[in-house]
Amino acid sequence: MKFLDRRLRDARIARCRPYIRPGDTLLDVGCADGEMLLRLRGLISYGVGIEPTLDSRREGDGYVLLPGRFPDAIPPDATFDVITLLAVLEHMPSAEQARLADTCAALLKPGGRIVITVPSPRVDDILHVLIRLRLIEGMGVHEHYGFQPGLTPGLFPAPTYRMVTHRRFQLGLNNLFVFEKVADLAPAVAVRAAR
Repeated sequence: MKFLDRRLRDARIARCRPYIRPGDTLLDVGCADGEMLLRLRGLISYGVGIEPTLDSRREGDGYVLLPGRFPDAIPPDATFDVITLLAVLEHMPSAEQARLADTCAALLKPGGRIVITVPSPRVDDILHVLIRLRLIEGMGVHEHYGFQPGLTPGLFPAPTYRMVTHRRFQLGLNNLFVFEKVADLAPAVAVRAAR
């Protein structure tokens, strides 16, 4: 990973950190080398990273990195307070995106958050120039297909989710979205009905 790749990664981590609460359990989808989980030690209680390019399971203090694809590589019965997808949506085929809301809802605790960064499609042209100049490695740029960030809220609809924030950063070329899973209402309704 080159200096500029690290800087871009670090900016994404810095943007998502305020939405991770002390003691959270965290699932980092597309965790690469697990740098975010390393940086969040002491803040989160435990982290799981999923990365298709890993060749083997790796464990560290308070986290584990698992090879494989999301959600297939997730341990059974795992639940999380927060799921991060930093620079991941633009790599996912639309069929996988269509299942994302239900998959995340099954993994998130009530009130849990999904923290997403997604670049503007205009970034691809910039990345290709930076790759040609050998300033970045451009991990997975060949997988980008022009995902429109404005489609992100539609992937996490009400009533299951509510959008907490959407902000642009890096000169408006990157987007931060945070969604919160709405607390499950079914148990409260069942209690009222039993009275």
